[in-house]
Formats: sequence, structure tokens, C-alpha cells
Amino acid sequence: MRALRPGSVKTRLAAEIGADEACAAYRQLLDRLLPNLRPTDMAVELRHTPDDAAAEVSPWAAARWQLTAQGDGDLGVRLERAVLQSGAAGFTRTLIIGTDCPYLTLTDLREAREALSSNDLVLGPAEDGGYWLIGMRLCHAELFRGIPWGTDRVLAVTLERARSAGLSVELLRTLADVDTAADWRRFLAR
Repeated sequence: MRALRPGSVKTRLAAEIGADEACAAYRQLLDRLLPNLRPTDMAVELRHTPDDAAAEVSPWAAARWQLTAQGDGDLGVRLERAVLQSGAAGFTRTLIIGTDCPYLTLTDLREAREALSSNDLVLGPAEDGGYWLIGMRLCHAELFRGIPWGTDRVLAVTLERARSAGLSVELLRTLADVDTAADWRRFLAR
């Protein structure tokens, strides 16, 4: 989760509607998504960026959620670090979601967790060619390195690498995320 700082959140959306408006939009996305996840029985770690943003993001966290700084690096480095640290903490399944998909539900997370009982990898495809969830039992670094982040090829490249590594994969339902002004207008219309 990014701190709500105009100019640093929803940058693609901000390029179209302005930094302050994009920050307000991001607040609405968080207000829609995170309360839906509070009842989960899963251990939740809310990873924030920048590293000094714990106080800013804490209002969205449930009392039992852990706040952790994401650390330096591109998205792939930060995702890989999260999976490695989860495994080092003794967790046998790790699910990672972003905050761009306000449509995901606890049912989606439960289905993802169940999928990892019999698969190496679970992905929640996004309509734009990315994914809104990635889950795995063990860290597979090749799924995070050299990925064309922010493009419509993220899911395809990830699936290609998973097949090359011989990983079993389950795909969840396809959902929309909110990255552009058109996405934002669709979200508001719903």
C-alpha cells in the first residue's frame, strides 16, 4: 500500500486527472477494498511504501494486521522479498494483492488459499493483462525478475515462466483494476 501522498500514488491516473484527484481516488479504492478484508482469519501483513509511512497507512489496517515497510527496489524485488520473508516466518502459503482492484473479496482470497493446497502458483488475472493476486507456496524468483511491470504482458510473461519452470498454476476469476481515468469512471459507474 502506498502512502496517500499526491504525486506518488496512482501516477498513471494522476497523469490524466491530476495528482490531488488521483490521491482522492486512491483513498476511495482503499476505503472500498480494505474493510472487506478485515474479517479474514488469515494472517495479514500490510506492506507499505515509502518505508516511513506506517502511521499514514495504519488507519486502514485491522488491529491484528502487521505493518511492514516494503523496502527498496522495483516491484519485482519487493514482491520477491515479501514471499521470501513470509516463508522465513514459517508461512507455507503466501498471497499478495495490490490495492488497485477494489472488486476482490474474501471469497477470492479463500479460493486462492485453497488453490495453493494443490498448486505451486495461483494468479488472479486482471483485465489489463496484469494480475491482482499472486500466491505461491515457495518463492520462485523467476516470476519476479525481468517482468515488464506496468504493461499488458505481465500475466502472459508470468505464466510463460511458470510453465518453463514446471509449476502447476490455477487461475482465479478475471477482475478489473483501476489504473486509468477510464477505469476510474467504470468504477464510479458501478
